[in-house]
Amino acid sequence: MASEDDFFGEEGEGQVTVRAPRDDLSGLRMIEALLFASSDPLSLEELTLRVPDETDVLGLLEELQRTYAPRGVNLVRVAGKWCFRTAEDLSYLMHRNVEEQRKLSRAALETLAIIAYHQPVTRAEIEEIRGVSTSKGTLDVLLETTWIRMRGRRRTPGRPVTYGTTEQFLIHFGLESVKDLPGLEELKGAGLLDSAVPASFMVPTPNDDNDLSEDEDPLEEGSLFDDDAEEPAGA
Repeated sequence: MASEDDFFGEEGEGQVTVRAPRDDLSGLRMIEALLFASSDPLSLEELTLRVPDETDVLGLLEELQRTYAPRGVNLVRVAGKWCFRTAEDLSYLMHRNVEEQRKLSRAALETLAIIAYHQPVTRAEIEEIRGVSTSKGTLDVLLETTWIRMRGRRRTPGRPVTYGTTEQFLIHFGLESVKDLPGLEELKGAGLLDSAVPASFMVPTPNDDNDLSEDEDPLEEGSLFDDDAEEPAGA
């Protein structure tokens, strides 16, 4: 059993004890430095390649997560990767420093939500769910944000492109996977759905599996063309 001598740091006012064994302190500091220096979240595999062999990377990540839990920045896991983020209760401090380059339209937000929950989905399927036509410009805007991607082509007449979300979508919205998107009760609680929705109303379970589904073909390199032309009229 480890004794007090096996740990660094002393508890006191304004101090947080780093409960890392002496043998692991250098590894913990390396991981902490890598995460601070990286502009993008890092996976367990990426961190493992950068530190000495036999380092318990996952254990040290969990230790760092506990250490930073009460602080102004927290170590969080998003899209299956690790990064430091401003503590949620202090996010209001950052509002003045955030420069919003483009505000998504209602149509773009609705389209993004449909893609997130129903992927893989085509433009015609998005229009059927929304009940109104969706311009190619709306999809272009979402593609520019890198929150959605073209997945493949549906095995139907016209072979329309299918769309899905990306890792950047998960990172931006702080999700480990699309399965963390709110369900029916959460949407009701947030006031995003009428509490009197029909009993038969269902919120689909999102799935962003990278593998193509049975009714999808891969995109052919150099074969992409205007989406307006790829779907037959009335689709």
